[in-house]
Amino acid sequence: MSSKLSRKKNDNKFKTRVTEKERVEARREEVLARGRKFKYPLQYAKHRLVVNTVIIGVVALVVLVVSGWAALYKFQDMGDIMYRISMVVPVPVAKIDGKKVKFSDYLLFARSSLTPLEKSSGIEDSAEDEAAMRNDYKRMALTQAEDLTFALKLGEENGIEVSNEEVKAVFDEHRKVGGTERSEESFLKVLNTNLGVSKREYERMLYLTLMKSKVVQEIDMNANKVVAEVEKTLKENGGDFQATAEKMGDKVRYEDTGGLVDSKNVDGGRAAKADSMNVGEVSGKFLSGNGDGYYFVKTTKKEDGKVAYASLYVKFTEFDKRLAQVREEGKVKEYIDLPEHNEQ
Repeated sequence: MSSKLSRKKNDNKFKTRVTEKERVEARREEVLARGRKFKYPLQYAKHRLVVNTVIIGVVALVVLVVSGWAALYKFQDMGDIMYRISMVVPVPVAKIDGKKVKFSDYLLFARSSLTPLEKSSGIEDSAEDEAAMRNDYKRMALTQAEDLTFALKLGEENGIEVSNEEVKAVFDEHRKVGGTERSEESFLKVLNTNLGVSKREYERMLYLTLMKSKVVQEIDMNANKVVAEVEKTLKENGGDFQATAEKMGDKVRYEDTGGLVDSKNVDGGRAAKADSMNVGEVSGKFLSGNGDGYYFVKTTKKEDGKVAYASLYVKFTEFDKRLAQVREEGKVKEYIDLPEHNEQ
């Protein structure tokens, strides 16, 4: 009997423990359930916040890209903001023979050409004439940028490079143009006033023109042959420029000043070269000031800072031939609409 009572008591204790455990588990689940009501809405809110942020960022980026595209390609905004953006983001304005023409290069030449027009006052031209003039400048700037980009392409193919030292040397030479050596600060003021460009922008211009000059000389085998022929014929004729020109025909162009000119005359560097030599002396070949050919010069007279000279000119033709062929074959694609140059 006592054993039965003992077992009954034990059973009651076990049931009590089970009941208490179930009660604890139930209470625990109740507490957790209440916590989930706060936890999951917060997680959902965070997730939604992230999604919304991403969507807003994507939309903002799309709006920015579309606005920038419209400003550059449709409205052709040439202002400072879009110009600076084009310098950072290398977007193309055209493509020539497979190489992209940088929008920043086009804007550099266009803005520097238009600066004198925009700064001038008292223009008597009508608004229509001024618009036509602006379009002409823009068209010439785009053509120039395309030509120089084609030179860059040929330079890459021929392993031609232009160093920073070469750019600096030409920059320093330009500071001395006109016989006056300006300080860099005063020269940059002149550049900014006349062209609206900074030192970095002017150095970019110099880099592109130097590259073209090197390319033109490198690829023009015919000009090099003509130069050798000129040197031989001059020697045979005792340095007689006119006789040499008559013998060589249209391979060269002969000019004679016929009288004294200023030694600082802007003539491709011929007056300066003649002034550096003695009367009767004949120069070797040297590159013309604008890089379009070679000159030979003979000093015929010098007097009080003035000189007279005869010259022979050998024109570069190979680069222009290749460029014309590329254009004729339709290998130039432009991404902005500009009217053709207005010939008047």
